[in-house]
Amino acid sequence: MLSTVLVVAFAAACFLVLAPWQLGKSSDTEHRNDLIRTATETSAVPLSDLVAAGAPLDTDTEWREVTLTGNYLPEEQVLMRLRSVAERPAAEIVTPFRLAGTDRTVLVDRGWIRPEADSSIQVPAPPTEQVTIHARLRKSEGTTEGKEPRIEDGRLTAYTVDSAAISTASGLALDPFYAQLVPDQPGGLGTIDLPQLESGPYLSYGLQWLAFGIMAPLGIAYFVWAEVKHRRALRRSADGDETEVVAEDTFDDTRAGERRRIRDDLRAASADDAAAAPEPGPAVAVDIPDDDVKAKLARRYGR
Repeated sequence: MLSTVLVVAFAAACFLVLAPWQLGKSSDTEHRNDLIRTATETSAVPLSDLVAAGAPLDTDTEWREVTLTGNYLPEEQVLMRLRSVAERPAAEIVTPFRLAGTDRTVLVDRGWIRPEADSSIQVPAPPTEQVTIHARLRKSEGTTEGKEPRIEDGRLTAYTVDSAAISTASGLALDPFYAQLVPDQPGGLGTIDLPQLESGPYLSYGLQWLAFGIMAPLGIAYFVWAEVKHRRALRRSADGDETEVVAEDTFDDTRAGERRRIRDDLRAASADDAAAAPEPGPAVAVDIPDDDVKAKLARRYGR
């Protein structure tokens, strides 16, 4: 009973949780790949053409290349720790960018730098004059509880590019997304490459969970069928043994009765022979050998 409950729970988890989780990741990856393909084939446009000031980023416009004209705010830049580039430790530098002629400020990911040998990080300053930059639109990454931006060694540091959290920590009014510089831009550092266009293993993982969800009930059904079949076979075997015992006992009873009748017949025949003799003698008990009875029984029943 317990095994059946566990199998049913496992199958339900496969169909309702595990398979949708992996298939959802596969769909998200394919959607991201489509957006990147579209973005790389589309020319850059001014930021205001795609996103209004203070408006959230439409998921269908992520990765699109836009142009921004204005000034960096180096005194408000943020050091992103615990990043990795080419499987080596790195830090990313995120600097607010004030659009010319407006109060609109957008976080700009300038790229990455390597820590020094003593683990210190020297951040090159961005241009102070007004510049025009090209960048790709990105969604905010969000912040894990306990990993909020904070001041370390006199500068603002964070672990994720979360415009809302950085806005709270810095006091700046920031748009709810950020922009990632493309190569060879003013103030740019190490270039962050676009993700490779691959679907990953998520689709196959999702199909495997579906297969497990189907095979688990089939497996328990097979074991139940095998157990029922085995018990029926044992029951038929037990009933057959009892029938054979009853038949053997019946045969023994029949054979004993036949033995008595044959012995009586043989005795009667012997008595008749004695009565027909010319000189009657004294009465003698007729003893019929068991071998004669057995021989006659054997001829009659073949046993």
